[in-house]
Amino acid sequence: MSDPKLTVLQLLPSLESGGVERGTLEVANELVRRGHRSLVISSGGRMVEALERAGSTHITWDIGAKSPLALRFVPRLRRLLTDQHIDIVHARSRLPAWIAWLAWRGMDPATRPHFVTTVHGLYSVNRYSAVMTRGERIIAVSNTARDYVLTNYPQADVSRIVVIPRGVDPQEFPYGYRPSAEWLSAWYAQYPQLKGKFVITLPGRLTRLKGHEDFITLMGKLKAGGLTVHGLIVGGEDPKRKAYARALRDRVTAEGLQDTITFTGQRDDIRDVYSASNLILSLSAKPESFGRTVLEPLCLGVPTIGYDHGGVGEILAALFPQGRAPRDDVEALHTKVVTFLRELPAVPNQSLFGLHDMLDKTLRLYESIRAQ
Repeated sequence: MSDPKLTVLQLLPSLESGGVERGTLEVANELVRRGHRSLVISSGGRMVEALERAGSTHITWDIGAKSPLALRFVPRLRRLLTDQHIDIVHARSRLPAWIAWLAWRGMDPATRPHFVTTVHGLYSVNRYSAVMTRGERIIAVSNTARDYVLTNYPQADVSRIVVIPRGVDPQEFPYGYRPSAEWLSAWYAQYPQLKGKFVITLPGRLTRLKGHEDFITLMGKLKAGGLTVHGLIVGGEDPKRKAYARALRDRVTAEGLQDTITFTGQRDDIRDVYSASNLILSLSAKPESFGRTVLEPLCLGVPTIGYDHGGVGEILAALFPQGRAPRDDVEALHTKVVTFLRELPAVPNQSLFGLHDMLDKTLRLYESIRAQ
């Protein structure tokens, strides 16, 4: 009789920040909570402490480094899969997936663990990305992600694809949440320019695809219209794209928007930042596979506008249709934001895209594939 407890190994490049990383932590914590055994391989990062504190084991390997040297992890991982009696190996990124697949492929099919992948992004279409379709089960984080796989990798077996949308914990992002008086006092002490302003926030790392250029254009148009607004760009700099972050700041200065746009950098209190904002925007230039920075504020009840494509469009269609804006149309976006400025529509309290549902479906998938 097989052990009812699972041993699951998740692999990803790092545990610094981001939606993939948070989802890894959430699944790891739920595995431990239900009495299973959870291991994670990454190069490390600031989320490792929380992972280990909740009871998972972290193994520090630079498994996401894009170098031929990464192949040295293949035999090492094969040994670990055997020695640790792994039931499920779950790859969440392309290079870790290649290492996992090469290790897994070289094992005895009768005794090796089961191989699961999650399509978290709409990756460039090529052989390198195709590894994400080689899982015995392929988790797609949205219908957009599922359609991406079926359109670009027709060889993928549709019966192996399972749509499990990312989820938000209603206890972490409760509807109607308001920041504490202490937090607000510290917030306005740090950013006094926000007092009395209609605050519009664009969350997301400073990368070219997140729509910062459109945001700056929008804020310039709102300021020119005499509206009392302030824009927040909330997100850390990508170490590999410092020139882009510098160019954004230079543009803000060149257009005289220093008193209208503030860069906050990475924040660990994003729930409070959302709740202290009047409006959240999602302006990704390319469709995203999901759109956590749209779902989180909507769960709190904060109005959110996003370009109507990809996973962001899916979430808005389901929860807040009036927040959909035509993609790449700053004029239409400006019109919609001005309409919201005049009268903010209420965001309904909803129960879709819950964290518990995501975790339950993921663990049921693990259990069902192990039972085969």
